[in-house]
Amino acid sequence: MAKETITMPQLGESVTEGTIERWLVKPGDTVEKYDPLAEVNTDKVTAEIPSSFSGTIKELIANEGDTLEVGAAVCTIETEGSASAEAEAAPAAGETASEMPAAGSDKTEDLTGSTGSSAPAKADAAGARYSPAVLRLSQEHGIDLSQVEGSGRGGRITRKDLTKLIESGDIPIKTAVRQPEAANVQSDQPKPDTSPARQPERQASGVQTAAGDIEIPVSGVRRAIANNMLRSKQEAPHAWTMVEVDVTGLVQYRDSIKNEFKSKEGFGLTYFAFFVKAVAQALKEFPMMNSMWAGDKIVQKKAINISIAVATEDALFVPVIKDADEKTIKGIAREIKELADKVRSGKLKSEEMQGGTFTVNNTGSFGSVQSMGIINYPQAAILQVESIVKRPVIMEGGMFAARDMVNLCLSLDHRVLDGLVAGRFLARVKEILENVTSENTSVY
Repeated sequence: MAKETITMPQLGESVTEGTIERWLVKPGDTVEKYDPLAEVNTDKVTAEIPSSFSGTIKELIANEGDTLEVGAAVCTIETEGSASAEAEAAPAAGETASEMPAAGSDKTEDLTGSTGSSAPAKADAAGARYSPAVLRLSQEHGIDLSQVEGSGRGGRITRKDLTKLIESGDIPIKTAVRQPEAANVQSDQPKPDTSPARQPERQASGVQTAAGDIEIPVSGVRRAIANNMLRSKQEAPHAWTMVEVDVTGLVQYRDSIKNEFKSKEGFGLTYFAFFVKAVAQALKEFPMMNSMWAGDKIVQKKAINISIAVATEDALFVPVIKDADEKTIKGIAREIKELADKVRSGKLKSEEMQGGTFTVNNTGSFGSVQSMGIINYPQAAILQVESIVKRPVIMEGGMFAARDMVNLCLSLDHRVLDGLVAGRFLARVKEILENVTSENTSVY
């Protein structure tokens, strides 16, 4: 028998880590090659880790809820082979194999403060040694580490121990140290009643909760979305601009052919397909908008792959329309429908979330007329397409007319793009959309 290690795969472009949401196997289970082992969440997709071998699950190295870097070990499998499992290197003297720290486990975190880090532990005023991550969390939340029971090796306190305390709200707070001369003085003041009945409110990560409040656990998908949005806002200096577009001709053209189109093609022709096509065409003319920040350089992407946001009841997914500039309006409309159907039925594949270079978000479907989107990191811009509404507009000659108007709101990474190129890009999108008519536009 031989022992093989399964590692955290890279489940998307720029994805560097994943969270074990749920194990689908347990030690002793027999699996075939490509069988799913665990459900994993990243900031881009929820996917399954497939087995690379046929054999028997020997050890689950990572726990549910653990976030591991790409390449970190998650479990081991015993397979038929020439090597012997007993020939594995013995653990260090005085340490059993089950006690040895594994990459990405609490034991590694206990010693280093973060997975894969080599940061040394630090001592507090009392001389106890804690990892930098543990000390940072305790200082931020005022946690008295002397009252915390650690789950790490030898009773060491891990970052996960503190995270659980913070999320529960049962935080042991540091109390003031009495002066030596007052140490034996009995207080005449009555002690506060700390029973649960006398504490209708409690603190949970800085948020007060009271009787009747509902606490909703944060899912792995929601946490991944939050982390990616936070990273985008922290790293990318956002700028924002907006233009008004008269899409009266577009609305009239689409409305005049939508019934015939659906009867012929079997799916609906949405306004959104026209907007995606216009953006793809403008990106081809302004390739700098199709760029990404890469630290010491800016990468201008050749492929124009449009990310679109699709919401479910509790999460947001961003599938990608590949080579959108080479597709017709009909082709884009079909792909929008197919990708949305896959998201809502849970059949979207991880590769269908990868490679996006620019995001177009249909915020108008919720009735929004103006919004500022957070950039889909590491892209350089996101365009919000708002609701199409009828408004009175002054036409040539000073006459008023009811026109179909829409706001296009652009958020951009100011490290990559400046106002000049963004303004010209938006002006070009506006021009394309305002010239959509039955005479000069075909959906095929």
